[in-house]
Amino acid sequence: MFICHVALQGCLTLQDVPYGLTADTGGHIKYLLELADASAKDPSVHRIDLVTRGFVDSRLGDKFRPGESEHDGKVRLVRIADGEEAYLPKENLRHRHRELCDAFIAYLRGLRRKPDLIHAHYADAGILARRAKEVFGIPYVFTGHSLGAVKREANGRTNDELERRIAIEERALEAADAVIASSRDEAEAQYAHYGSIPAGRIRVIPPGCELERFEGATPNAKVQQEVERFLRDPKKPIILAIARPVRKKNLIGLVDAYASNPSLQDRANLVIVAGCRSRITDLEPECRSICEELIRAVDSHDLYGKVAYPKSHEPEDIPAYYALARESGGVFVNPALNEPFGLTLLEAAAARLPVVATDSGGPNDIVERCKNGLLVCPKDPAAIASACLEIISNRREWIRYASAGGDAVAAYDWEAHTDIYHKLIRELVEPQKPSSEHRRLLVCDIDNTLLGDRAALREFLDWQIQNSSKIALGIATGRSFHSAQAILAAEAVPTPNVIISSVGSQIHWYDPATRSYAEDSAWAKYVARDWRGEAIECLARDLGLRPQAPLEQRVGKASYFLDDHDPEEIRRTMHDAGLDIEIVASHGRYLDILARGVGKHAAVLHVADALGMTQSQVVVAGDSGNDRAMLRACPHPIIVGNWSDGLGDDPALSHAYMASATHAGGVLEGVRHYSEAGHWQ
Repeated sequence: MFICHVALQGCLTLQDVPYGLTADTGGHIKYLLELADASAKDPSVHRIDLVTRGFVDSRLGDKFRPGESEHDGKVRLVRIADGEEAYLPKENLRHRHRELCDAFIAYLRGLRRKPDLIHAHYADAGILARRAKEVFGIPYVFTGHSLGAVKREANGRTNDELERRIAIEERALEAADAVIASSRDEAEAQYAHYGSIPAGRIRVIPPGCELERFEGATPNAKVQQEVERFLRDPKKPIILAIARPVRKKNLIGLVDAYASNPSLQDRANLVIVAGCRSRITDLEPECRSICEELIRAVDSHDLYGKVAYPKSHEPEDIPAYYALARESGGVFVNPALNEPFGLTLLEAAAARLPVVATDSGGPNDIVERCKNGLLVCPKDPAAIASACLEIISNRREWIRYASAGGDAVAAYDWEAHTDIYHKLIRELVEPQKPSSEHRRLLVCDIDNTLLGDRAALREFLDWQIQNSSKIALGIATGRSFHSAQAILAAEAVPTPNVIISSVGSQIHWYDPATRSYAEDSAWAKYVARDWRGEAIECLARDLGLRPQAPLEQRVGKASYFLDDHDPEEIRRTMHDAGLDIEIVASHGRYLDILARGVGKHAAVLHVADALGMTQSQVVVAGDSGNDRAMLRACPHPIIVGNWSDGLGDDPALSHAYMASATHAGGVLEGVRHYSEAGHWQ
């Protein structure tokens, strides 16, 4: 494969990048270089070109002149000339789009072999990639890195410059063959502001992270002394937060949460590492304001001797802070109002420190994937305090979360990223097989059904690949569409023909012609036909139901934690209030309220009808309560050996095949049973 990356912003070089030299020489360059380095290690990749804008600027050095100037193994850096010699900040690149496009097309024309794929970083690069697609038909993928519409929402205001940036982003997104997002929040919340990119073309591929310096980290004397000088009893477990002192990081909310729980104060100390400062008055206004509020909060709650807020640190001190908290039996907290990704959570995980994280943004993916802590609503101080106390008070739970840190390191490394990334590229550039006329449909739940035993999964996938021309593979899950896609890709599951997600409230079909998923519009209309989301939310609040993260809420599905509530009582109360809904409870923890007639069972019937199949041609497999209705409604259900929520004891499931094998092994056992018995032809 020949991959061409386009990144126009900042001062890009293959070695010794001058990070911070300009405002645009930052994280996207680090991401790009690490991706290119990891990508080049794949034998199937024979060449990688990084195309950037050349310029001549005496202040920035002479090495950024246009031309083919740097090589490193398979990686080549090309600086194109747009006729303007001066360095341009990102805000001014739009004025040179025509010239940059002409220069990029000239570069491509000069190649003996065109790239198989172009990867555009930021919207201005997307304009060049779109032009190349129009001229040469080269597919392109897009990574936004940061988005103007998200900035507009965060600031609550806009201006002409920002609106122009958003318009450029819309144009870049419109023709992209795929958009790579780093988290489900980016895919489902951030890109929701754009009308030009359907959800089915967005792929969540978590970036690799360099976590080696956090693994095996140990406390050092400097950090220990810096913390201990604040504390009356420094041997207590440490609740640690590390974040810049800006309002969205919600550090004041963390102090309030700690102050509101006397038991937590008795059991633990709070340590907040909030950037570096010499004099508070020298800080920029927002940072100064937050630091002053932190000090006032400690004073007003009389937390002296319990809270440490060191003035400064070196980069090499950060691993030692995580290690100090770990050795104390403590916990790391990220209480941000919204956290787009959550790198600090991965650093804590690598240091084997359990986490309590905001349920708004990227941490959903990390904690869901790695199971290394608890998610909380960042606006609920009691929930933050309770989660911290729960972890530090339960040694068995603490050890389980700390041990799960290894999964974070494995999941968020560049090798894992490039495995999925290169699979996506091959999917986009290689000839597609003609659509098969499937005669049968197999629909599986994901967690604890298809996934959970990797050896069994490999055996199942071997069988599935051999039968893919005859048997369509469907997924039916409580996960969202992007979450399902991401976890299946991470486990190397081939692209399913259809994904039923969010407990049946969404259906996406894979289209080989566009090489992307498209939402089933007829099903979406059916789900939304009489959904009364606000009324459900109001009544749920009156019942004291605790909502799950914002990302779990959507048209046709409202998701809560079951806690001590009785699902049947909730159903009766909702019906008595005139709300005609479906209730699904699972794992003794989760509660989903669905639109009438919606659920995995109804979605599977809709899919079968769309494929022109009868129910006798469908087999479904599941393990838990949110699979119950689907299993009951299908004449050929499989209950895997690791079932829960009483499925194996349900009289209404007496017709199900009860597998002795667990997870994917149980699915394969059930499939073979129905095939050999002649029931599934």
